[in-house]
Amino acid sequence: MSQDWLNAVKWDAQGLVTAVVQDINTKRVLMVAWMNREALEETAQTRRAVYFSRSRNRLWRKGEESGHIQHVREIRLDCDADVILLWVEQVGGIACHTGRESCMFSRLDRSPDGQSLSWNPVDPVLKDPNTMYAAASTPGKQSGSA
Repeated sequence: MSQDWLNAVKWDAQGLVTAVVQDINTKRVLMVAWMNREALEETAQTRRAVYFSRSRNRLWRKGEESGHIQHVREIRLDCDADVILLWVEQVGGIACHTGRESCMFSRLDRSPDGQSLSWNPVDPVLKDPNTMYAAASTPGKQSGSA
């Protein structure tokens, strides 16, 4: 099979491309991650989201620990060929390792007196992360592993 479609992507100096992940039905942004060629190719072949974990320096198959996999329904490339958009069906309704629907759960709010700004979590935790990752045996696996 031709790899021309992979060669069309503008990979950064580390061989990565940004992946924006949206719920196919609501179009809500669930998360932003990184993909390398292998991750994008596997995602296209299996229709299950696979990313590249920079902290682990390896492929990360979404839901491998939490069970919250993403079925990929459509893959798009932006006009500059440097961002991938995945439209997914999120199994279990949780994309974030914090147990929330989306990783985009903090909103920038102005204080009542208008003098300061702060980030405030505005989306509920749907599942306790300690429960989601109870089976994970290695310390520190929780971060970014939903």
